[in-house]
Amino acid sequence: MRYDISKATAPAMPNLGKGTECIRLLLSQTSKDMHEPLVPMLFPVLGAHVSGAEFQYPDLTWKEPTGMMANLVGDSGCNKGQFSNLVEAICRDFRQHDEAELRKLVEWSKQVKSKAGNKEKPARPEVAIWFPPSDTTRPAFIQNAMALEAQGGRTQYLNMPEVEMADGMCGGHKQISQMLRNIYDRQRAGALRATADGVTGNPTLRANLTLSATPFAARKFYKNDLFNGTFGRMVFSYKARVSRDGRIPRQGKYTDEFYHKLDEYLARLDICKGRYIIRPLNKLADKLAQDMASLADLADDDVLWDCSKRALVSAWKAGCILWILNNQTWTKSMGDVVEWLVYKDLWSKMQLFADLLGKDADTMSEAQRRGPKNMLDDLPDSFNEAQLEALRVQLGKSKEGTNGQLRKWLFRKFITYSAQTGLYSKTEEYLTGGKD
Repeated sequence: MRYDISKATAPAMPNLGKGTECIRLLLSQTSKDMHEPLVPMLFPVLGAHVSGAEFQYPDLTWKEPTGMMANLVGDSGCNKGQFSNLVEAICRDFRQHDEAELRKLVEWSKQVKSKAGNKEKPARPEVAIWFPPSDTTRPAFIQNAMALEAQGGRTQYLNMPEVEMADGMCGGHKQISQMLRNIYDRQRAGALRATADGVTGNPTLRANLTLSATPFAARKFYKNDLFNGTFGRMVFSYKARVSRDGRIPRQGKYTDEFYHKLDEYLARLDICKGRYIIRPLNKLADKLAQDMASLADLADDDVLWDCSKRALVSAWKAGCILWILNNQTWTKSMGDVVEWLVYKDLWSKMQLFADLLGKDADTMSEAQRRGPKNMLDDLPDSFNEAQLEALRVQLGKSKEGTNGQLRKWLFRKFITYSAQTGLYSKTEEYLTGGKD
C-alpha cells in the first residue's frame, strides 16, 4: 500500500506523466494549491462527454462513465470557485447545444401566442438539455432525463456550487438518498405517474454531478446518509485548511490555444462508442481490491471496507476516461493516478466524517479528524495477544475481536506465531513491503 490515510495530511498526488496530459492542461488554469483537490472533480465533467460507450468491470458487468458524483469540500474562501471556471471551459459545447435547444422553446412560445384561441396550437418541441442549471427542480430533472433517453441516452451534467442545491433536484432532502443511489446505479427514476396528459415516463437516470461545500455544510448534509450507501457512492475531495501565507492565488488565462488543445481531448470522448475491456486497468482494480481488504483488516474497520468498494469503482471509471483521453492506450502514470484517487477519496471521507462514522459528536475538531488506524504499526515487532487486546480497548474496539484480528493477520501473512514463545512477530514481507 503506497499511501497512509491515517495521517492529517492528504496522500500526495503522483506525478502526472505520460497519458495524463489532458489533466495537466486543465490544471494549468488553476492555482497550484488547488491541483490535488480538483483532480477528482474533473472526471464527472469529462465523463458526461461520453455517450454510447461501455466498459467491462472485473466482475464482468458493463458500466458507463455515468452516475459519477464528486463533492469538493474546503473552508470558505479556499478557492473552490476555480472549479466552476474549469467546468465552463470543459462544457462550452454543452452550452452551445443547450442554447439551440432553448431557442426552440422560445420560437414555440411565440407561435403559441400568435395563434388565436380557436386555432390549433403547435406541439411543444422535445427539448433535451445537456448542462441544466444548478437550481433544476426534480420534475424538470426527470423530464429532461426522459428527453435525453428519447434522443439516445445522453448523460446530463449538473454542477452545484452549494451542496444544498441537490435538495431541489431530488425533490427535498428526504429524497436525496434514493435519488443519488438511482443516479449512481443507472436505475430508473421511479417517477411513473398518471396525469391529465397521459402517463409520465420512468427514464433511466443518466447524470453526472459535482458539488461544493464547506466541511460544516457537508457534515450536515450527509449526516443521516452515512450508512445507507449514499455516502459511499459520492467521491469526496477535501482540501484541508492551510497556513496563512498572505498570497493571492493566481489562475490561468483561458486562451484560444488552451481551448484548441482542450477541444482535441473532448473530441476523443465524444467519438468513443462501443464496448471495451481495458485489461491493465482491470488488473490494477483487482490489486487495489486486495489492498483495500488488507487495509481494512489492519484497521479492523468494516466501514472503511464498505466505502472502499465504491471508491474503487469510481476510480476505475476515471481510469476509463483517462484511457479514452489517451487515444485508448494505457500507461503506468494513468494507473498511478487511479490508485491515488482511491486513497484520496477514502482519506477525505475519514478526515471529514470519522467521528460521525464512529457515531460520536456533531462537531469536529482537528483531534477528531482521524483516518483508519493501522494497529499492527502501533505494536512492537514481536508482541503477544494481551498487547493487541489492550490496543484495541484503547482505540474503542472490543476485546472479543482480538482473536479474529490475529487470524486475519496470520492469513494475510502480516505476522507469524511461535508456539514456543507464545509471541506473534511481523513478517519480513510486511516490514519491507506492507507499508509501501
